[in-house]
Amino acid sequence: MAFDFAAQVKIGLRVLSRPVPDELPTIYRTLGENYNEIVLPSIIDEILEKVVPQYNATQLIARREELLTARASNFNIALDDVSISSLTFGKEFTEAVEPKQMAALEAERAKFIVEKAEQDKQSTVILLR
Repeated sequence: MAFDFAAQVKIGLRVLSRPVPDELPTIYRTLGENYNEIVLPSIIDEILEKVVPQYNATQLIARREELLTARASNFNIALDDVSISSLTFGKEFTEAVEPKQMAALEAERAKFIVEKAEQDKQSTVILLR
């Protein structure tokens, strides 16, 4: 069964932005005084929809600011900071990942038991000498 995991990830961002000072007349003329409320939500959604499916969590954290900053600059908005404030996964994603994690833990446990048995065998051989 295939899942669209990108649709099951909820990301909360905190974005600190400011207009590019030299471009204020252009910003107000083209976007209005509420430019942040008009532009930022749409470009954040746009970038997240493109980015989340393409990168793993580490890459996403590393590239979030770079990708959003590049897009915001098209609207003469500078982003001073972009932080992920929350990250949650949907039920289907969690249920799909959980069995994999349990299997990995069981494999590690089995490996430990085999290594312990080998060490016990070596201990017995040493004692019998």
